[in-house]
Amino acid sequence: MKVIIIGAGIGGSALALSLQKAKVDYVLLEQATSFGEVGAGIQLSPNAVRILTWLGLGDDLESFCAEPDFHKYSVWDTGETVLRVALKPQVRAIYGSAYYHAYRPDVIDALTRRLDHSKVRMGHKVKSMGQDGNQAWVVCENGERFEGDVVIGADGIHSVVREQIFKPDPPRASGYVSWRGVLDAADVSDLEIPVSAYIDMGPNLSFVYYYMSGGRKLNWLATGPSNGNKQESWSQTASKDEILAAFKGWYDRPARIVAATKQTFVTAMYDRNPLDSWVSGRIALMGDAAHAMLPYHASGAGQGIEDAWVLARCLQLGAANPENALNQYEGLRLERANRMVRHSREAEGWYHLADADAVARRNERFRKKNEAFGDRITPEQHWLYSYDAEKAVLGNDDEWRNLPAW
Repeated sequence: MKVIIIGAGIGGSALALSLQKAKVDYVLLEQATSFGEVGAGIQLSPNAVRILTWLGLGDDLESFCAEPDFHKYSVWDTGETVLRVALKPQVRAIYGSAYYHAYRPDVIDALTRRLDHSKVRMGHKVKSMGQDGNQAWVVCENGERFEGDVVIGADGIHSVVREQIFKPDPPRASGYVSWRGVLDAADVSDLEIPVSAYIDMGPNLSFVYYYMSGGRKLNWLATGPSNGNKQESWSQTASKDEILAAFKGWYDRPARIVAATKQTFVTAMYDRNPLDSWVSGRIALMGDAAHAMLPYHASGAGQGIEDAWVLARCLQLGAANPENALNQYEGLRLERANRMVRHSREAEGWYHLADADAVARRNERFRKKNEAFGDRITPEQHWLYSYDAEKAVLGNDDEWRNLPAW
């Protein structure tokens, strides 16, 4: 069995390392000339942390992540918390893995340092791909051709594999942009922000912030109407004055965090419509190429990591019939990931409610949930966190299918 992986982001790198652990041959093709990721934050729930720990990253995560106590949902004008969702220590106690905040480049570095670099090809942009009854292949723009048993598209929201082999639908514009920034936590130490994840909700705007890098850095992500900005690029710089103007009239913490940030960026927000299938013969999709989602449930990377483990194990156990192995992977993963795409779209609505009556109903619903669960894990958390990718492959983790999700 030889696997050709296109794309060395978090999902593709996690797949390569999972295959390496499973002793399945692979080649990892990446169009960039060096490993790298956008310098922003990422949230890793225990369903993903469990897999990263299996891959040997446990000590790394402990060293460079921050572990939040709660998710805190608050209102824009007063900063009142209307819902507090427990994370630490409950998540570790129940699921055996933590909920972490991390700096994306740290995660990529921890994954790629463990790869066999003789199997990695940087600066290889894929031009075309194909298959027959016996093999699959990829041709790069430099003319190099790679042959294997299967081709996996882990090439992100603008996937070439999805475009050429599956439905050539464009990414879907959400109508919102995200501004982002990273700053030294010491620069806002006077705010005395406890180590939690904060989600501030206002009319057509939201502001999310949390610690990472062992608490040394603070990551924030603000979301508002796109106003015609359709450029999807995290390297697009943003005007700090524009962000501060958008949040004028809010309670003071968001503006003070933005004001303390040295460099700010903006991107239009897109996702992908769910597909009915990720597999075509010997070619399959994973991660954002299969199920790019909006960030409101902080699950895009986690779903890609789940894909990676399940796909690697299906290919290991089903090496005699690669097409069947890919179909098994799809059967185990498609419904769950597509649910997360839909749930993330729904969350965009209730993050940004503007109608006063709708806001009041949401806030009252959140307060009642707070009263009902206190510091216990909610059903929504359990649906996401309880998933065990190894048990799924072995056929004894269907609990999530029968649980309510949002």
